[in-house]
Amino acid sequence: MVVASAPVEYLKTIGIVNNGFNGRGFANPYDTAHDRAGRIYVLNRCDVARRTAIRVGICNLDEDYLGEFGYGAGGGDGQMVLPVAMAFDSRDRLYVTDEYNHRVSVFDSDGKFLEKWGVRGSGPDRINGPAGIAIDDADNVYVADQHNHRIQKFTADGEWIGGWGAPGSGEGEFNMPWGVAMDGAGSIYVADWRNDRVQKFSPDGSFLASFGSGGGPEGLIRPSSVAVDDRGSVYVADWGNERVQIFTPDGSFSKTLRGQATLSKWAKDFLAANPDEQATRDISDLRPKLPPHLNTPDHLSSQIEPYFWGPVSVRFDHSQRLFVTETNRHRLQIYSTT
Repeated sequence: MVVASAPVEYLKTIGIVNNGFNGRGFANPYDTAHDRAGRIYVLNRCDVARRTAIRVGICNLDEDYLGEFGYGAGGGDGQMVLPVAMAFDSRDRLYVTDEYNHRVSVFDSDGKFLEKWGVRGSGPDRINGPAGIAIDDADNVYVADQHNHRIQKFTADGEWIGGWGAPGSGEGEFNMPWGVAMDGAGSIYVADWRNDRVQKFSPDGSFLASFGSGGGPEGLIRPSSVAVDDRGSVYVADWGNERVQIFTPDGSFSKTLRGQATLSKWAKDFLAANPDEQATRDISDLRPKLPPHLNTPDHLSSQIEPYFWGPVSVRFDHSQRLFVTETNRHRLQIYSTT
């Protein structure tokens, strides 16, 4: 049953592909985080050929590029190999998960490396392939322990507190959990990737609800991220369907977003400086009508420029704007939800 939609309005797009190793633009962005000053932090996971360019770029809503930080690919202090997600604590310290190094790295808001923690393993206090991350009001850190199929809870300094979950498809069980989020009441939402659903838990890890499974227009395929607005509406990066699904606080389906991207200021600057590129764009069909045998989410999204293509993350800033990170088009689509 479809219920009333959340008040979602497209605002703008930020981004352009950066084929180099630094500077304005994104390279396979995977997540955003937002500090209290309104700055936008974008995690660039990068492709294999540019792994040394792994970095966090900083910009603002006006598309001013404010800087970046990164220590390259590797296992040293501040380095990452397969970064996944980010979150700020109450002191504006930025936590970044790395599923390859099996750890969390912590930076200040200017990008200075502070510490790292996490040990690979399957024991109670170990992690294996950390993915999504969320931080509560007491600065406790919740991490999706992907390959151990559970959620782990740590202090801000990486001391293990507890956790819950086990492999499976039942209530409170997981199959490669990926995204993690919290609502205003402290409930925890987990994008249960291979189970094609979102599960909701109390702050102590007790199972509360599950929704999104079953496929179809209202379902999920390989959800990668989840976020909750101030009203309790739940937004899910439905990665396998190239869309964002919105659910009401009780888990009822509300609305689908496919993407409405327009050119960013950075893209307009590039085209103004490269008229040959603008001429090619002018004769291109960026909203083609595809034949029936190509009517699949991936084909549609790869050919229709405004659509999401690789929507891997959903996050809210402090003004309740929704940021959808598209790793395949190297951009952010931003929506008002108030």
